[in-house]
Amino acid sequence: MNDSLIDTLIVGAGPYGLSIAAHAQAHGLSVRVIGTPMDFWQRHMPAGMLLNSEPFASNLSSPAPGSSFTDRHPGWPMGQPIPLRQFIAYGEWFAEHAVRGIEKVQVQHVQAADPGFTVTLSTGEEVRTLTVVIAIGVRQFAHVPAQLSALPRELVTHSAEHHDLSRFADRDVTIVGAGQSALETAVLLAEAGARPTVLSRKDHLAWNAIPLPDPSWTSKALRGPQSGLGHGWRTWLWSEHPATTRALPDRTRQRIVKNTLGPAGAWWLRERMGHGVTLRLGERIVEAGTNNGRVRFSTVTTHGGIHLSQTDHIIAATGYVPDIEKITILDPDLRRRLRLRHRSPALSRNFESSVPGLYFAGLTAAASFGPVMRFVHGSSYAAQRIADNLVKPRRSAPPKAAVPPVQPDKSVATK
Repeated sequence: MNDSLIDTLIVGAGPYGLSIAAHAQAHGLSVRVIGTPMDFWQRHMPAGMLLNSEPFASNLSSPAPGSSFTDRHPGWPMGQPIPLRQFIAYGEWFAEHAVRGIEKVQVQHVQAADPGFTVTLSTGEEVRTLTVVIAIGVRQFAHVPAQLSALPRELVTHSAEHHDLSRFADRDVTIVGAGQSALETAVLLAEAGARPTVLSRKDHLAWNAIPLPDPSWTSKALRGPQSGLGHGWRTWLWSEHPATTRALPDRTRQRIVKNTLGPAGAWWLRERMGHGVTLRLGERIVEAGTNNGRVRFSTVTTHGGIHLSQTDHIIAATGYVPDIEKITILDPDLRRRLRLRHRSPALSRNFESSVPGLYFAGLTAAASFGPVMRFVHGSSYAAQRIADNLVKPRRSAPPKAAVPPVQPDKSVATK
């Protein structure tokens, strides 16, 4: 065991983990970041994917100037989608230039200690830390409907399991869902030579509006301002003021989390849907099994009709559902001590759980802070709140030097 006691250990090196680390290190805290930078985006998002967020809503957060996506890519036009590879390159640049000492290993176990916590790494090292920040992203919360969850993974997978969709060329693939993930997966499958079918219980598809660059004051007043979650005054409130969302009654907050930015496709994806994608809308799967190496399933339509179908593979693009019991790196005793809110930890205004010193960020914070925590845009608010709270016990320490600006790196292309 390493007997030295650090200030904080951050589990995860995605947008939230990296942003929290940048702010905490700027405060002069001793921080260890455990995880491979942008690993989920690199290995679990489909090649050819485009981000559904505007450039200003795709920033990672650092107190050092020059480190945002918009700084790295000045002039990126509103409404032009960001390719996945471009966002990954930006995240990796951020990890190299805005954060120190990222360790590309895994956390295996987190347990309470006196003081703080003991964290066991995949290398066998035991790290003693005063605080732990869980910023693990969404992958382990991938949701597959109960009707499909018992089928073998050779036949049913979640959309997060596919980076290379070319393996499905010349095969029938049914995609369950009606959101951006489902629709873009279907388009990419068709472009890879597969025969995709989108199956959704909704009887129509929803599409996001084309963003309006530099809208007039009249348009702003009527439609509301542009925020990280889209247009509208309410959307702006949930996006830019998560503390307000947290202060709402629980039932109201959960309705907002559920209904804000419901299943919809990006406007730029719409015309690509007409090439090789079959739509089956207003149907839901009620039963599924296997038949000669294929999936056989029955659906019920909104009008009560029953259909029996077969497909080579089903991809469930059915989102992510946080569940504290799936964070198995946490010692069972820690999980039992957590006060929960809809199977997520109930968090203070500083993202601290009911276990002192244990923080949560990202999707696991959405039940407390609202829908913005499901998106990259929420990382700035979370990082600043968490880092400011982590440093409180050190306020009496001598002031640190100012954070130097991030220096340009010409090895990363800008647009």
